[in-house]
Amino acid sequence: MTDSAIADFRVERFIAQRPNDRTAVGTSRPRTGTQADFSQYRPHPWKRLIPLAFSIAVAVVLWIGWLDRDDSSLTPKSGVGYWLGIAGSSLMLLLLLYPLRKRMRSLRIIGTVAFWFRAHMILGAWGAVLILWHANFRLGSINSNVALVAMLVVAASGVFGRYLYGQIHHGLYGRKAVVREILADAEALKGLISANLPVANRAVAQLNAFARLGTAAPDGVLAGLVWLPVISWHGAVARMLLIADARRVIALEGKRLGQSRTDQRRRLAAIADLVTLHVAAVKKAAAFVFYERLFSLWHFLHVPLFFLLVIAAIIHIFAAHFF
Repeated sequence: MTDSAIADFRVERFIAQRPNDRTAVGTSRPRTGTQADFSQYRPHPWKRLIPLAFSIAVAVVLWIGWLDRDDSSLTPKSGVGYWLGIAGSSLMLLLLLYPLRKRMRSLRIIGTVAFWFRAHMILGAWGAVLILWHANFRLGSINSNVALVAMLVVAASGVFGRYLYGQIHHGLYGRKAVVREILADAEALKGLISANLPVANRAVAQLNAFARLGTAAPDGVLAGLVWLPVISWHGAVARMLLIADARRVIALEGKRLGQSRTDQRRRLAAIADLVTLHVAAVKKAAAFVFYERLFSLWHFLHVPLFFLLVIAAIIHIFAAHFF
């Protein structure tokens, strides 16, 4: 089979595998050729739906409590308000099960690490909500204010950590991403693009330049904050130029060979998908180093913050019951 025939075969197979909504090319994950799974670089709306619904539910409960704070009969010292505080503190204490389960294999009986990761986020969010309801969204004594502020700081830190975690993992509960694996996906895509794009040499040169830029991560978090937008801008420009090249050459070839406009559009759509996925793969590799560095810094700060919260909560409970 000639190189031209192989290229046409690859394009046809890519188009055949590409559903109307342009989701994954394949389901398996070999690291070469068209069989690599590039679906991780495409948005998955359904994966965002559950966290969005959860966030909306938390926001609604907080909003109701805030609006009702003046008319509410809740008091932190007795009745429902008191037990809300006990429940919220208990949920916060259960957060310790996640780091324990990660480090102690003997605790496998209580569930998987993935399960406790989900539970850690859910318990943290609802624990904070219950404690805010317990406080009736008001400040109180010095010790209670310290405990409340510590809880809010830890909750905000947890939300930020959840975002960072999502940036360096394939999906929320998936395995950790690896830079060389992401770049292997980019290489596989580049091979397809160069095989299918009529202006292959120029395309490969642009893709190589972008890949080199994407893997030249600067040191430092502040430098990374500037570097990521630069990578994104370069990726958008490279994608625009490559697709414009492909559109122009495909139109000229189409006239020369008598191809229909439908065939030209299908070929251009396949190449545009490949270019888009390649750019996304390189951008993900570029962002990975920055977010992993930021996640390590966050983890270094989050753990002591949580233990400060535990100490503040113990002092608050002791003062509320004995003074």
